[in-house]
Amino acid sequence: MTRSVKSLCLSLILGAVCSFGVAAQSRVIEISSPKMTVFLPPKGLESGKAVVALPGGGYSHLAVDHEGRHWAPFFNEAGVAYAVLEYSMPNGDRNRPMGDVDAAFKVMADSAANWGFKADNIGIMGSSAGGHLAATMATHPTDNCKPAFQILFYPVVSLDPSITHKGTRKGFLGDNPAEDVEKNYSSELQVKPETPRAIMLLSSDDKTVPPANSIRYYTALIDNNVPATMMVYPTGGHGWGYRDSFKYHDQVLGELRAWLKSF
Repeated sequence: MTRSVKSLCLSLILGAVCSFGVAAQSRVIEISSPKMTVFLPPKGLESGKAVVALPGGGYSHLAVDHEGRHWAPFFNEAGVAYAVLEYSMPNGDRNRPMGDVDAAFKVMADSAANWGFKADNIGIMGSSAGGHLAATMATHPTDNCKPAFQILFYPVVSLDPSITHKGTRKGFLGDNPAEDVEKNYSSELQVKPETPRAIMLLSSDDKTVPPANSIRYYTALIDNNVPATMMVYPTGGHGWGYRDSFKYHDQVLGELRAWLKSF
């Protein structure tokens, strides 16, 4: 399943400033094949945590800005090293994006001492279909990828046709998957007591990815005694990510900041 980590190329840019005008980062690392950009907080501000973020896009494209890079200043100001992974589209082959995440976690863990965080304190974050990939990796850990925590924005969790996002299901599994495969990658059915803690943030009026996805996952986590938090906002629909126009944007930042400090 795992794609070769040897193909990853590193380029360290010292004193870099993000293109969206925030200078919270002291260092930005760009990695290619697959592409990953790592934003490191200033020296002395490190919390010991890191996050690998997986933007959404229904497994057909990636919303790499508002569900990826635009979150970097928030995490860096909290002392969290933050990586945005531009993973491969599966086109029915789930091993492609899963292998990319596996390789990304290997790079992060191998670089942890130099980049100012703990190798066993790397969390995973995902939005929409990226949330499905994040929850999948959290419930299917590998030797390289053992997320310490999960941050999920309006995630696709289940591949049950009654509540899933059809494009995500088809992109990840292809046409007409076997029932056992569908269940294996429906993360609400794969939670175990060792599954990492999670926070889910979503809107109750989401018509693209039904809130039942998060509700089922939250219930499974609680049933397995896994610490779980779910924040459901009254309005906002789907796909708001890091956007000031989202009515509850400041509330999201405050609640996520408090959650990150809680462990």
